[in-house]
Amino acid sequence: MLVVPQATLVAALSIFLFLVLCGALVLIVMSLRRPTTLPLIIAGSLVAFALVVVAIAPVKLPALIGIIVALLGTAVAVLGGNPVTRRVLEIATRGRVRETEDGGILVPAPDAAEGDEEAVRTLMRGGTVIGYLERIAVVLSIIAGYPEAIAVVVAVKGIGRFPELAASEARERFIIGTLASLLWAAVIGGLVRLAIW
Repeated sequence: MLVVPQATLVAALSIFLFLVLCGALVLIVMSLRRPTTLPLIIAGSLVAFALVVVAIAPVKLPALIGIIVALLGTAVAVLGGNPVTRRVLEIATRGRVRETEDGGILVPAPDAAEGDEEAVRTLMRGGTVIGYLERIAVVLSIIAGYPEAIAVVVAVKGIGRFPELAASEARERFIIGTLASLLWAAVIGGLVRLAIW
């Protein structure tokens, strides 16, 4: 039976995680402007594969390498949630909902005549920034070992968006977008947590 020294396993796991997270980050940055499915599927597959490897690895990363992996993982979680969530929303709504620059959506005004393209109102403004903040809070709370903080994040977001959720387009976008964003950040947070603790 071949016995591999623990230092070799730690070095291999460190290099593997660094390369996987860097690769995922490159694919995500490529998708920031216009999310496309293939790079996001590859990035998601890399993260899922790394999660399996870390879950079965018999070693944990040392503190210095753990900090580097935590920073890189946080960047992947925060930045990656944007194109992942936007692509999921695009698929779910089949392009029916027009998006604004800041992540809001344009919906017909309640008193608009049918076919009146000019009578629209903007809902869910600031969704992009809120998503970034949400993912920072989620990934850091999981890495720190305090996943209960996710409930606070969801509650604050829900309370803040409650008045806008009367429109069905806004409800659909809120639920799908929040779940996609939280899932992405939670998986990466779990990956980093397993690797360093």
